This record gives sequence, structure tokens and C-alpha cells, in this order.
Amino acid sequence: MGRTVLPYSQVWEAERQRWQKFRRALRREDQAHLDRLFESARLHLQAGVYASNPCPLESMLLSMLLEHQKDLSALKKRLQSVEEPDSGIKT
Repeated sequence: MGRTVLPYSQVWEAERQRWQKFRRALRREDQAHLDRLFESARLHLQAGVYASNPCPLESMLLSMLLEHQKDLSALKKRLQSVEEPDSGIKT
């Protein structure tokens, strides 16, 4: 018989658990940031299932990067709106 494939949510949790020693070695504020990174990866569980990557950490890291890119793009857009000169004021 073939090997049973774990649900990706369980794979995600196992990977998160694998990094717990690393997490404990971090400063408290860095632990919170690491937790948020893993939560951002969890937002894309369906994509990880679909990719069926043999190395789930790669899918998780790419999901984390995707969330960072979305945040960065939103911040850039917000900054541009603040920096744009008001069109109604003449200098």
C-alpha cells in the first residue's frame, strides 16, 4: 500500500513545532514576530495543498514573503499618498 499523506494543516503544524527550540532561543519581542510569520504562512494553507511541494517549508516561506510583499506594497501606496503635493495649492 502507498504512504498516507498527512493533511497540509498537520504538516504546517509539524513544521512550526520543529522550529520551537529556535523560537525559545529568541528574545521575547522576536518570538512574537516569528509567531506572526508562521500565522501569515497559515493564511495560504490552500496554496500549500495545491502545490504539494515535497519540502513544505518552501511553501511556508514563500507564503510569508507574499504577506510581507502585500504589506510593503500597502505601505508604499500610503506613503505616496502622503508625499504627493496637494494639487489645489500653487507654489
